[in-house]
Amino acid sequence: MTGDHYFTPQPGAAPDRREIEFSAAGRDYSLVSSGGVFSATRLDPGTAVLLRKADLPEAGSTGPLLDLGCGYGPITCVLASAAPAATIWAVDVNSRARDLATENAARIGAGDRVRVADPDEVPDDVTFAEIWSNPPIRIGKDGLHTMLARWLPRLAPDGVGWLVVARHLGGDSLHRWLEEQGWQVERPASQKGYRVLRVTR
Repeated sequence: MTGDHYFTPQPGAAPDRREIEFSAAGRDYSLVSSGGVFSATRLDPGTAVLLRKADLPEAGSTGPLLDLGCGYGPITCVLASAAPAATIWAVDVNSRARDLATENAARIGAGDRVRVADPDEVPDDVTFAEIWSNPPIRIGKDGLHTMLARWLPRLAPDGVGWLVVARHLGGDSLHRWLEEQGWQVERPASQKGYRVLRVTR
């Protein structure tokens, strides 16, 4: 792909900072977003479905948890609030998204527990109790498969992955592909055209 996308490492779009307000799991959030990142003007509808329909971590969870493709950090912030003892890794290739995720984690008082990183900065020996992602479908099927094949094996033996994908963007075909790779996949919820997938070993 060419041009400036939300998965561009150094976005050229004007920053155009704004506040994004939403509620999840009984808490209200006001986070900073900006041009050049994913869903810069609102909480993405798929992310909203994921946060509403997936099983958020238990309050006593210590993680570590992974928000893969964190954007400006809405999933990261909800995970940090739901599991106040957990370490959350917020991973994105987009440098502006990482800066915003860092800022937003600090906004909710979780800056000391959120590790914002480029994918290559995550130590190889870290495994995750949970992986959460509204994955970047528009990188293309090959890129998406490569990304998931890199990160899902880093689930702990009893770990769980939560993904959300729009049906018209390949949610059902991704479900099949994951099963072909040997993963156990359930679809515990569908809403507004989005598939929520629960992935385990």
